[in-house]
Amino acid sequence: MASPTENETWLIETGDAIIRKKACYEIDDWETLVYCLWVADYGMRNAGDLETAAAVYSGFQIDARRIAKHLSLEVTHSAFSLPKGDLQQEYFDRFESICDEIKRANPSERI
Repeated sequence: MASPTENETWLIETGDAIIRKKACYEIDDWETLVYCLWVADYGMRNAGDLETAAAVYSGFQIDARRIAKHLSLEVTHSAFSLPKGDLQQEYFDRFESICDEIKRANPSERI
């Protein structure tokens, strides 16, 4: 089994912080987008499909697509605009690019 990539570790850690925050407070669009990606990743890495992701958060793909468009994140928007089966098939090929784009859009990291 390969070691997690930097982006996998980032998503796990950031996703965990957002999940904790989400339990008590409202989260912003960027945090919701990270949560949507975390849900997709959870389904793909643990069950190998997006059906599991949809069981955790049924609107993950619609919300990710909407927020990515709002934030002008073309790579992420393109991925989450795919039909579920295509996204599932291409998920791991697109994962690193999606993470990189979302990380760059973090409002707390912007100057």
